[in-house]
Amino acid sequence: MISGEKILITGLTGMVATPLAHFLAKENEVWGIARFADPEARRPYEDAGITTRAIDLANPDFSILPNDFTYILHLSWMRADISQLQQAIRTNVEGPGLLFQHCRKAKATLVMSGMGIYSPHEDPWHLYTETDPIGRAATAYAPTSPSSKAGIEAVARFCARAFDMPIVITRLNTYMGTQRTMPAQVIRAVLDGKTIHAPHDPNPQSPIHIEDMKWQLEALLDAASVPATIVNWSGDETMPMQDWARMAGEFAGKEVAFETNYVPGAPVGSASDPTLRQSITGPCRTVFRDEFRKLFDDHQAGEALRGGPNWGAI
Repeated sequence: MISGEKILITGLTGMVATPLAHFLAKENEVWGIARFADPEARRPYEDAGITTRAIDLANPDFSILPNDFTYILHLSWMRADISQLQQAIRTNVEGPGLLFQHCRKAKATLVMSGMGIYSPHEDPWHLYTETDPIGRAATAYAPTSPSSKAGIEAVARFCARAFDMPIVITRLNTYMGTQRTMPAQVIRAVLDGKTIHAPHDPNPQSPIHIEDMKWQLEALLDAASVPATIVNWSGDETMPMQDWARMAGEFAGKEVAFETNYVPGAPVGSASDPTLRQSITGPCRTVFRDEFRKLFDDHQAGEALRGGPNWGAI
């Protein structure tokens, strides 16, 4: 367990950053930055003992931010349409590079990338490894992601060497464990009787649970190096998204309808090889079916308590 450190987390309001920040704040001095367009959005974090600063990485002012952090978790990400590519590169690539320069004395920095960096493989069951080709993918939900992810990885690798700054680049697979995640969206769609859409059938993925991310974080930071370490951050189990939906249908006693919507250039599967990560952290401690069932039950409980879907729970 990480303790006694001074930690900076970017993208504090994001669905990965928020639970990690609250977890780390129990034993560390945690600072978090985000745009915070609504100043009131800072209050829950400050109440949890997290020091916040309103900083836009597109036009950052680091004069309000110390530079003596021991750990940096760069989790900030701007999703954007292709028409906003230049803004996305400024926010997702240039701004973080300036932040790394400002915080270059940190003993370890984790830079979050993602599966969208990999060039598509024709086999949906292909397990992407850290040495697979990158940079030629397309995504329907965030068309600027592949180029931005390649950009931030390049900047992180440069900073590691230029500033002698230990960095670990983690390529995040599907994230699960809260009501803001893709598995939770699948559960809601099944319960609402909606058709499940996917770019291919099957569409295998390797989900990583937030509880595994919490305890694996320390080992991954210990793996930061010069040159930068690159590692897939995925779970140990791989299964198609269609199987999750059938599982939710089983829990709910509902039939599930599917539709395949092919996106040109998009990967037909997003499964990743966990071998390198396992050598750093050891195996995951969660089991997908058990955690998916908990997510299903939590959603049902949230609906019963609030009279509607529990969209914003962490």
